Amino acid sequence: MALTNAQTAFFIGQSRTSSRSQPWPVKLKIGHAHAPVVSAMLDVKTDHVLAQKLSLTPEAPESKVFPEKFGRFGGKFVPETLITCLNKLEAEFKLVVHDSEFQEELSTALRDYAGRETPLYFAEKLTNHYKNENGEGPEIYLKREDLNHTGSHKINNAIAQTMIAKRMGRTRVVAATGAGQHGVATAAACARLSLECIVFMGSTDVMKQASNVQLMKLLGAQVISVEGNFKDASSEAIRGWVGNLESSYYLSGTVVGPHPCPSMVREFQSVIGKETRKQAMDKWGDKPDVLIACVGSGSNALGLFHEFIGDEDVRLIGVEAAGFGLDSGRHSATLARGHVGVYHGAMSYLLQDEEGQIIGPHSIGVGLEYPGVSPELSFLKDTGRIEIHSATDTEAVDGMQLLDKYNFKEAFIYFTRLDVYSLTFGPPLSFHSLQAVMQIRRNNSSLRGLSCTGFSREALPHSAERHQSGRKLQRPRGQRCCNSPKLQPSKIDRFRDNCFCFYQDCKFLRFPN
Repeated sequence: MALTNAQTAFFIGQSRTSSRSQPWPVKLKIGHAHAPVVSAMLDVKTDHVLAQKLSLTPEAPESKVFPEKFGRFGGKFVPETLITCLNKLEAEFKLVVHDSEFQEELSTALRDYAGRETPLYFAEKLTNHYKNENGEGPEIYLKREDLNHTGSHKINNAIAQTMIAKRMGRTRVVAATGAGQHGVATAAACARLSLECIVFMGSTDVMKQASNVQLMKLLGAQVISVEGNFKDASSEAIRGWVGNLESSYYLSGTVVGPHPCPSMVREFQSVIGKETRKQAMDKWGDKPDVLIACVGSGSNALGLFHEFIGDEDVRLIGVEAAGFGLDSGRHSATLARGHVGVYHGAMSYLLQDEEGQIIGPHSIGVGLEYPGVSPELSFLKDTGRIEIHSATDTEAVDGMQLLDKYNFKEAFIYFTRLDVYSLTFGPPLSFHSLQAVMQIRRNNSSLRGLSCTGFSREALPHSAERHQSGRKLQRPRGQRCCNSPKLQPSKIDRFRDNCFCFYQDCKFLRFPN
């Protein structure tokens, strides 16, 4: 089934909405003494029937409710020709959630193929760093999602959705990726089930993530480069999907898009928070006091947060990419500076101008250049359940150097995305005994990009003044760093000026006296 250009443009496009009053959303909690609290955000007018079902216990299958909207956010802003396809996907999703055979197969795959459960690691040296003169400070734990197969949390969702695609008889899986983590996870999951895999990736990300591109191809995926970045790749992936609905399956890697895509990704990533609760009880006999996660479009943040939304005594802190600064106009802080609108089929906060046109996002974190964010996170932000902070590109590099300083080089050298921004929130946490959990994942190729092409002097002004431990380096014109992706000389010339490299043994860069 093919759509016209007008229909496709309607699905991809965006529009600004008014801020008129909406029915106040209600948060309902259910649970009992031996089960985690389950929460659902429902609209009073449209979801009263679903609200009545929440009187059941968490063990009952009917207690798993996936509302289409979170207050005014979410929904299905798509052409009529896609409604049937999305309804079929939603029906299949609700079936597999309550299918014991599917859940058992998924648990086995996550354990034996992905390597779950991942450790909750006590960062002792980092904890000591943030203690005051009286020896008081938060105990910092790291949720080691980087130890999953393919190096990130993305494999949790990719395995589950490829299993759904197989059940629905789809033979072709379409996905979009930024940093390459979702692309590699999707390629691995498709290879496991012998499904055709097509990954769309922005041209700027292809250049920075050469090793991930190579790995996707080795896993049998077809990688299609799209001019631009992650948001452009997402648009092309959706177009590729709607052009062949009968045999194609769009595997969303994050909690955006039309319902049920955000709910599906959040459900399959919620294993992170469930493990964290269990591990916290085993380690110190209580819940974490604070949970910290980066917020790009929201998959890893909701994966960690969702289990604890009903626990009002647990602080949920999301950290967005401030880029060059919130006032610079070059950032990806959608929740902090965005306005409500519709993009890629759902209503959420967006980076847009006065006329409702999308503003190009920026972040040093590859894959975070997306103008939208999760509808559920948008709702949680409006209700005040999560705290939203932001950190600049420079603060991200400071955090990475801090991890390196405290002997995290071998285990944690790959944390080059917004995960390290969380370290800037050590001191503001109250100086008393509490447990702070941060989620991390691996991205080795981002570090290589940061060493030369991704962290040039033009990209980050005044870096030399802000990095006391930074090393100003010179590189001969047209010469590439030994740790950077293999680029053509014409591609390298734009980065020929001074840059900052974190590889002391780089043979092409020299330290000044």
